[in-house]
Amino acid sequence: MAKSELADLHGKVVLITGGNTGIGYSTIQILARRGAKVYMATRDATKAKAAIKKMEAEGLGEGSVHFLELDLADPRQVSQAAKQFAESEERLDILINNAALGLGPFHLTDDGITNVMVINHVSPFILTDTVLPLMKRTAADTTSDVRIINLSSSMHAQVKPTTFAGKESLAKDYGPSAIKAMDTYSYTKLASVLHAKALQKRLDAEKSNITCISIHPGVVQTQTSTGVMGSVPFLGPFLKRVVVPLAFGSWDAGGKAVAFAAASNDVAARRSKYKGAYLSVSAITEPSKQAQDPKLQEELWETTEKAVQEMQL
Repeated sequence: MAKSELADLHGKVVLITGGNTGIGYSTIQILARRGAKVYMATRDATKAKAAIKKMEAEGLGEGSVHFLELDLADPRQVSQAAKQFAESEERLDILINNAALGLGPFHLTDDGITNVMVINHVSPFILTDTVLPLMKRTAADTTSDVRIINLSSSMHAQVKPTTFAGKESLAKDYGPSAIKAMDTYSYTKLASVLHAKALQKRLDAEKSNITCISIHPGVVQTQTSTGVMGSVPFLGPFLKRVVVPLAFGSWDAGGKAVAFAAASNDVAARRSKYKGAYLSVSAITEPSKQAQDPKLQEELWETTEKAVQEMQL
């Protein structure tokens, strides 16, 4: 991807969850090198600061990267961190819900929701909702280009739930085995697509110019993908050692795909096409039938909203 494909991000603010490694690391580098002020929102300060130091040594151009303590496993901390961020910044141009948990077996949290659903959907929902007023103010400037990006996966199509009504849908666990854990992970990645589509519908109704996109960034070698392959019974060590390096792309490939969704000029030029879209790498693609179902979109939104209200954040 040529630099000219991406917008000039000088004066723009980006918030991305995760990023001390993997796709998020590459995404941060790309956007900072276009001039953005990027916040790396993650829980481990030591790892984050080491990653930022490494990025600075590799060169960030006129951009900058800053640490924001945010623990997606703790929705209440996410709420507080997001509120503090929204009060400290005057604008937010790009929000990227990047970080995710992929390895099982999973467990229920004290709120009665699987930890993987909390990290991959509920906390990103809280973060997005909390900073949304700031993003709306940013979008009120007609020269702005405000975007919300949810990282999903092609694996979202692996599961076919018929409902997201009721809090029990946020506690769904397909089972403890490696294969079943992948289904539970896929279920949360379906939620990422449904969330983006439901949010876009609401923003469109408000005549907001914010663009919501969910994206499968490609088959990329990350800690999650390597761990999932390594956990397959009997074949795990072979898959991790031989198959993953041959079949999985680099961090940079995934980072370029996410940066395209977050800052490409093509999205700005064809905004109506990209609003609420699901991308496979950088191409608009039809997600699963379930991801396109308005009933599931609304059920998930209402269920998540109610679960968050019960948390009394």
